[in-house]
Amino acid sequence: VSGNAAAAPEGADVVDESAIERIAIVGMSGRFPGAADVGGFWSNLCEGVESIRPFTPAELAAAGADTSDPNWINSGAVMDGYDSFDAAFWGMSRREAELTDPQHRVFMESAWAAVEHAGYDASRYGGRIGVFGGVAANTYFRTNLQAHPDLLARVGDYPLLLATEREYAITRTAYKMGLTGPAVSVNTACSTSAVAVHLAVASLLSGESDLALAGGARVRVPTTAGYVYHEDGILSADGHCRAFDADARGTIAASGVAIVALKRLSDAIADGDTVYATILGSAINNDGSAKIGYTAPSIEGQAAVIEEALDVAEVDAGSIGMVEAHGTGTSLGDPIEIAA
Repeated sequence: VSGNAAAAPEGADVVDESAIERIAIVGMSGRFPGAADVGGFWSNLCEGVESIRPFTPAELAAAGADTSDPNWINSGAVMDGYDSFDAAFWGMSRREAELTDPQHRVFMESAWAAVEHAGYDASRYGGRIGVFGGVAANTYFRTNLQAHPDLLARVGDYPLLLATEREYAITRTAYKMGLTGPAVSVNTACSTSAVAVHLAVASLLSGESDLALAGGARVRVPTTAGYVYHEDGILSADGHCRAFDADARGTIAASGVAIVALKRLSDAIADGDTVYATILGSAINNDGSAKIGYTAPSIEGQAAVIEEALDVAEVDAGSIGMVEAHGTGTSLGDPIEIAA
């Protein structure tokens, strides 16, 4: 993401940025634990608000939480309103909405909000709008729908498949919003949203899309059950996340959704859009087997993709003033990321 670039180091090549097509972020939407929108999320960051919290006895009872395990942790990060949905607005029956994975629903709502935040009406937009993103595994089906086999039998396998499989969240969004650009379901685990942005950028640069939405959603159901800590896992031992801290002891799984609306910078300027930031370049790779384990990151792999992104952007590393990190909050992942 661009900022005020520092002066080029003496002897460095000076790039004619007017000859390079950049990508503008023209709209944003999101819902997060403790924040109903992007503005609330930013305020929480500025004020140091921890949106992880313990659950009340009533919340635990409603979630059917098993608190008997000695390693059970009463902690979580809940996105409010995931279970509220205006079915009629989306042309869905109440039954269809009830069957549909909440992750599909919040992704659709956030996609609409991102287009609106960019200042557009999808139904009247003059170009092609693409959508790239993904959702997590469907916990709603396992914890809610499977408890009603009679209902599932009446509904039938095919409608249930469309309502619950993660692959259909993105094409459902394109269908309900009338989007005619690419609709691509992305699933690369923790990097899904970032990879979606990378693919959206490529779609814009190739001319496949004129406006592109990219992001992801996760709704973990039940939302207030806490979790069981495992010594060899990534989840926090004490219910808090302390990224890049000597006391880092693990991360916290949470629910949330976030989507950005992207355009070619030249088009955004010509159309008078608000440009919140510009993407100068992006890259993706994989670190293969050159690391200590499947779930561990690799210094060499991360360093290589950073170098590639710098090359694509044609900017000098010395001009970077801020780095936003993954920040796992684990004693293994954080040092590797900093080293990379």
